[in-house]
Amino acid sequence: MTNAVYILGGYQTDFARNWARENLGIYDMFAQTLDGAFHATGLSPDQVDVGHVGNFVGDLFTGQGLLGGFFAQAHPEMNGMPTTRHEAACASGSMALLAAYKDIVCGDYDIACVLGLEYMRNVDGKTGAEYLGAATWKGKEAQACDYPWPYMFNQILDEYDKRHGINTDHLKMISKINYDNGRKNPNAQSRRWDFTPEFYSDDDSANPAIEGRIRKSDCGQITDGGACVFLASETAARDYANKNGLKLQDIPRIKGWGHRSAAIELQTKFALSEGQPLVFPHVNQLINDALQRADMTQLTELDGLEVHDCFSVTEYMVIDHSGLTAPGESWKAIEEGRIALDGDFPINASGGLIGLGHPVGATGIRMVLDCYKQVTGQAGDYQIRGAENLATFNLGGSTTTCASFIVGVN
Repeated sequence: MTNAVYILGGYQTDFARNWARENLGIYDMFAQTLDGAFHATGLSPDQVDVGHVGNFVGDLFTGQGLLGGFFAQAHPEMNGMPTTRHEAACASGSMALLAAYKDIVCGDYDIACVLGLEYMRNVDGKTGAEYLGAATWKGKEAQACDYPWPYMFNQILDEYDKRHGINTDHLKMISKINYDNGRKNPNAQSRRWDFTPEFYSDDDSANPAIEGRIRKSDCGQITDGGACVFLASETAARDYANKNGLKLQDIPRIKGWGHRSAAIELQTKFALSEGQPLVFPHVNQLINDALQRADMTQLTELDGLEVHDCFSVTEYMVIDHSGLTAPGESWKAIEEGRIALDGDFPINASGGLIGLGHPVGATGIRMVLDCYKQVTGQAGDYQIRGAENLATFNLGGSTTTCASFIVGVN
């Protein structure tokens, strides 16, 4: 027996749904996500040993905490099962995954349920932005603005420009790729949206500025939704394979992972990397950590990435911080078509946070689920040809908490 951790499958909700308009609450979202995962995998509640929940601001948007109690509320067979809720802003889902992964590696449990969710479309945009601003250093930054996160990531754009120069047309190209990919994803929030060419321009009426040089096309979505995966020990995965006519090597496993954190204040991060080519060196470190744990020596041993494009500039940052290009040369991978779905290194085939959507607590888990779909050939119209190994990059705050998982077969 090894300490390998396998992914038995999972489920995500339709990210286009507005649950408040359906008169459904956060418990309904949790229960439907969980039941969808049981249906997708054929597992039953009594087979699960431990539950982990990723959620950022359910307390603010809905007034509801203690979300781990929803497992047994939905299924009495899960009464007595240990559960934990994890919060790390937009990386909450990845922290839940990492805790479940460690549960399996340590041999404490055989099957873990990891569920992330966020319920956010029940308030107006200004209130929602204020709630999400809880991941800034409150009272210290993002004070003189209407929308904290566009304001913060505009500072990242400016810092990048100062160090390397940046052409915002490349950011619009990222957004267009991700929206185009989202149209191929049956769960994408934007799949039925129509855009004119002017949306990907500096036309203030078609593509208004939100904060600084961050425009509407650059922004990820405010999204309702949940995602769930089941992690398993080798013993449990082998049993699952036998019962479902599979071979163990057909079941994806987590081959590597990375987890790094930084100071909460963005300006402190800039100061710590002053004079260096990479704005956020810890992002590069965690991706290298994941590759090393997967016994890989270079990024291109992967077949693509699912990354945290909360804003287009975030994906732009990940391109060079991951090592796909030299520092300051992310634009090359964009212009050369490398990151497109039919490129040699697709990024956000799912549509990402811009095209697919961003229910904050679910995002890290959704990314891993999409990697699972890719390496098992179940991604449908957004399938990456021949995909065997994919990685995620998920961040919380202004890269304050970052995580990556490498998912692969064989």
